[in-house]
Amino acid sequence: MATLQGKLSERIILGIDPGTTIMGFGIIRVQGSKMEFIQMNELVLRKYSDPFTKLKLIFDRTIELIDTYHPDEIAIEAPFFGKNVQSMLKLGRAQGVAMAAGLSRQVPITEYLPKKIKMAITGNGNASKEQVARMLQTLLGLKTLPNNLDSTDGLAAAVCHFYNMGNPTGGKKYTGWESFVKQQGNRVSE
Repeated sequence: MATLQGKLSERIILGIDPGTTIMGFGIIRVQGSKMEFIQMNELVLRKYSDPFTKLKLIFDRTIELIDTYHPDEIAIEAPFFGKNVQSMLKLGRAQGVAMAAGLSRQVPITEYLPKKIKMAITGNGNASKEQVARMLQTLLGLKTLPNNLDSTDGLAAAVCHFYNMGNPTGGKKYTGWESFVKQQGNRVSE
């Protein structure tokens, strides 16, 4: 019974920092009130010039991560609003493809704004990537940090989700296609 109880409280969270140049991701295991680092890495897409190839690779890698680690939930960083419309469009597509992969496997997705993630990890919504990475290193006992911090950004999304579990205002949550479409209803008419 104790083993079954322990298994029921165990959760795997996949965090994704979407991008069309680099997609960072991190995976943690949550058992009760403790989190454990499983993996972080990145999908480097610089060498591909075709934007549709990049989107397919993002989808395929996300499916591969889901099929390998069987996450119970996905936490994804929302695109930030900048002045470059083309960059925003590319980020939105990358995020949408990663979300579609999760939704196709029935994995609930929660979207977090970058400031919300930074605030959850460091206590400062304007923290630098380096500050977030160093705090993750401390929190999870990571021996080293990667040269490129996109993977720690993905890991930060997973840890942010852990800190916001049970908090209904943590981020936008999608439990499947119907949930996603329903929440997009207002956007369609804009």
